[in-house]
Amino acid sequence: MVEMNQAQKMGFSLKSARPLKWLKDNLFNTWYNALLTFLALGLLYVAFKGTLEWALTEADWRAIPANVELLMVGTYPREEIWRVWASVYTLAFLSGVSGGLWGGTALRFSFTMGGLGLILTVLPFGIATRGWLLGATALVAVGVLLGRGRRKWRAWIIAGWVLSFPWIMILLRGFDWVRFLPRVLTTQWGGLTLTLVLAAVGIAVSFPLGVLLALGRRSSLPALRGVSTLYIEVVRGAPLVTILFMAQVMVPIFLPDFRIDKILRAMIGLTLFSAAYMAENVRGGLQGVPRGQYEAAQALGLGYPLAMLLIILPQALRSVIPSIVGQFISLFKDTSLVAIIGLLDLLGIARSIIANPNWLGRQAEVYLFAAIIYFIFSFSMSYISRKIEIKLGVGKRS
Repeated sequence: MVEMNQAQKMGFSLKSARPLKWLKDNLFNTWYNALLTFLALGLLYVAFKGTLEWALTEADWRAIPANVELLMVGTYPREEIWRVWASVYTLAFLSGVSGGLWGGTALRFSFTMGGLGLILTVLPFGIATRGWLLGATALVAVGVLLGRGRRKWRAWIIAGWVLSFPWIMILLRGFDWVRFLPRVLTTQWGGLTLTLVLAAVGIAVSFPLGVLLALGRRSSLPALRGVSTLYIEVVRGAPLVTILFMAQVMVPIFLPDFRIDKILRAMIGLTLFSAAYMAENVRGGLQGVPRGQYEAAQALGLGYPLAMLLIILPQALRSVIPSIVGQFISLFKDTSLVAIIGLLDLLGIARSIIANPNWLGRQAEVYLFAAIIYFIFSFSMSYISRKIEIKLGVGKRS
């Protein structure tokens, strides 16, 4: 109490003192650490001085506010843009309620979603778009308040997350025979919306497929083990660009009676490519589980499926969370490669903007803006991953 009163008399609150304490403990705790801190700051200043001067004084940023909506949704019909926001609001509400229900990491994820919405409001959007973003942030907060103390909702919210993907796909695509929800061709999907859809599908499908491939590669059945190993090694031996081109060309050949959408073919290519790397990440985790755990599961009378689901896989996945999330981040960034097969994702839209005669010579500004968008989402995934690792004690010695 005495220390608290002294801090308050000096004009500092405990919250404001925490950052100062962190700086002292981590950057200025010894004279040589303080020297290294100032040296690092000097090097950063020298390294980024030219970039900052260019960004603040020389760069022409007019291409961004003029095309920011195009970068977000591509050529999606503007009269149907409410569907995109309905999808965002669905995810915002689910994340908020999940944070209120489970707390901990789920709550941090909710705060990250809300913070991301606030960060995006500083971008050069119109007033209407900023209003939509603030509404999404408010919906996260409402969801957190509604979810607190309502444990009976957990099963419903899990079902909501499972059903959210088909719901969003229906919203974005629509139907030919529904007047208030007309069909929007996937050739009109683009920008950040297309990037997020491709990444979400790739992550959601490649993870269970990778787990199955990892189990297959460790199977005692020679045929299953051989097929899984062959698939993993062949896919890992080819670049993603090749897989994408093959998905565009080979899928219609193997399924001639089905007219498969171009975006769906890209989803298939990304998913199959990521699943091979995911399988190796999971296999590494499985190899790290002590043999005694398998024997303990057998002693409890658990069969192979239950032993894997309840005992082995939770331990294996816990130990490889960093590599799994790293693969998710890599997949999110790799979606930019679909631009070379004619899909106008975020990077594809950026290329189309700098090809416009009105914005010639603005490559640096447009690409830097796209890089910032990629960084925001990648850093958010990395941040959530670190919180999950701390929560589960990953890397701590027992």
